[in-house]
Amino acid sequence: MKELLDKWYKNHALVYKVLLLTFTTLFIVYLFPKTGKFRYNFEKGKPWQSENLYAPFNFAIKKTESELSKEQKEIEVNSAIYFDIDVGVKNKVLDSYKDKFSEVINDSIGNFYTNSLVFKHGKDLLDKLYLNGIADLGYNYSNNKPVVIVKNNTVEKELLYGEIVAISQLPSTIEDHFNSKVTIDYKNKMISLFYDIIVPNLTVNENLTNKTKEEQLSQISETRGSIEVDQLIISKGQVVEEEEFIILNSLKSEYESQVWNSANYNWVLVAYTLLVALALLMLLLFLRKYRLEVFLNNTKVTFIFFNIMVMILLTTLVINYNSEYIYVVPLCILPLVLKAFFDARLGLFSHVLTVLLLGFIVPNSYEYMFLQIIAGIVTILTVSELYKRANLFISVGQITLIYIIAYFAFFVIHEGQVTSIKWENFGLFILGGLATLFVQPLIYIYEKIFGLVSDVSLLELSDTNTKLLKELSNKAPGTFHHSLNVANLAEASANEIGANAMLVRVGALYHDIGKMRNPTYFTENQSTGINPHDELSNKESAKIIIEHTIRGIEIAKRNNLPDRVIDFIRTHHGTSSVYYFYMKEKAENEDADIAHFSYPGPKPFSKETAILMMCDSVEAASKSLKEPTTTKINDFVENIINKQMETGQFLNANITFKEIEAIKKVLKLKLANIYHLRIEYPE
Repeated sequence: MKELLDKWYKNHALVYKVLLLTFTTLFIVYLFPKTGKFRYNFEKGKPWQSENLYAPFNFAIKKTESELSKEQKEIEVNSAIYFDIDVGVKNKVLDSYKDKFSEVINDSIGNFYTNSLVFKHGKDLLDKLYLNGIADLGYNYSNNKPVVIVKNNTVEKELLYGEIVAISQLPSTIEDHFNSKVTIDYKNKMISLFYDIIVPNLTVNENLTNKTKEEQLSQISETRGSIEVDQLIISKGQVVEEEEFIILNSLKSEYESQVWNSANYNWVLVAYTLLVALALLMLLLFLRKYRLEVFLNNTKVTFIFFNIMVMILLTTLVINYNSEYIYVVPLCILPLVLKAFFDARLGLFSHVLTVLLLGFIVPNSYEYMFLQIIAGIVTILTVSELYKRANLFISVGQITLIYIIAYFAFFVIHEGQVTSIKWENFGLFILGGLATLFVQPLIYIYEKIFGLVSDVSLLELSDTNTKLLKELSNKAPGTFHHSLNVANLAEASANEIGANAMLVRVGALYHDIGKMRNPTYFTENQSTGINPHDELSNKESAKIIIEHTIRGIEIAKRNNLPDRVIDFIRTHHGTSSVYYFYMKEKAENEDADIAHFSYPGPKPFSKETAILMMCDSVEAASKSLKEPTTTKINDFVENIINKQMETGQFLNANITFKEIEAIKKVLKLKLANIYHLRIEYPE
């Protein structure tokens, strides 16, 4: 059990990466649409680029959305309206008519014969009105709308809506009926009478009407015709016309549904998982081969995988909502963020892998991948110093322009003309560009969550008015001045070989903050001519000198300096020795152990930390130069850096001999400018 725990502890970092890879893979596969992917790409009006396509199985030709919509509208128009009829209403109205007629029409208006004739005209009108029925409301249906009269759930009659009378039509109907049959006096009396006695007997049965319509809609067939297995669908080079386009879409839909059915589900899922895991594994191998420092830091690896998952999640959400808005997703934030915290090569590599993964789910995958990869390359090439706000705005403008140009070119290739171009898509690219500006606050958020440091934070730390640097200038002014000189030399050297100049400058400003504990024990702060080392033994003096790195690390951590800056404090002397006190001790004791006079290390492990070691040693030792000449300066720089190389101080740093030679030239030039000979002016 103990051996198992020991083995687990030794490999816990690797186990974590395996778990992270597994989780990220499963998360991405979960986001992928649960459907197979059709192997062919085709567009309406364009030639078929693949070989002759034969039907792999029997499938039905699906109707288009317009065809289905047309059939639905026809059903909406032609579906019948069901009315419930109250048969007792007519008899009640007739009885009421007989009772009230004699009250309204009396002998004072006309004789008995005339009144009887008027009575007959009124009864004829009632029979006419209730022949098909009177609707309770004036419904907004066309006269040709089918109507079904229902009595006790039994169909009584089928007719058109124009054949029944709506209550709103009664005034005109009554007036037209009596206009040519009776005098004006009778007409007014009869109209008044009919208003009193008429009662509707038809009411819409909404439940039955809606149920019947839903049944008719559900019976609409989504297919028309079929294609038999091995039947030729389209030949190579044949233009994809309307009919071929419909058939190909039907095949695509059927293929995807068959591929992702219950029988094949697990196999397709395994295939997706393998491809996603392979892509993410390539990223880990890249880190292991070329970015070992990042690979060994689980926080940084997690940060990279997290950003990839966020970009895929955002893109998936937009596709599920409306794939037309896919270019609003600011995918170029990914290389920007990774470049800000790491480097351009890692940013571009991660961006390309993310785009390849998104190619599984986006429409027009080739066009999408081409645009996004080109945009990612432009992002890496144009944003050099992210902490300068103008650079970000310029880069976003260039990215947006690349999107627009590439989209325009693809559209012309596909359509062969520009008259039907969708100009609103250019607005989507602009929105995506504006969304990319969110990278600035996002970088700040990431710094707080993951404890990383970007060039923006380095710019803030390089301000000499920060609390820690002001304290250094007050307690150890000589050390502060030395740090400024080293920062200038280191920044120039970093620019010469393409290293991170901002990082090495900040590291140089803070590398000696440990000297604030005992500032007078360092020669640059001894302004009175009294050397406290005269009262100490050589070992005690060496211990105080060596401890300034440990004290510097303690001060840096207490003031929350980033680990990338603390690395400069830890490594700027490597495993070199305090040579002055060692030689004094050796003069007194031949058996002196150099280990008591050596820094604990570690040695520099990056270009930037190696640059600081060279510049720090050269600047500190240059104070001893007397009557400097070009030859003296050249030999001086060569001797110091060659000695560091001989003691293996740069073995862990990824710096080449060529780059070291370039740094030597910069240091020689800078020192020559500092110690240039001046003309003696007469007094």
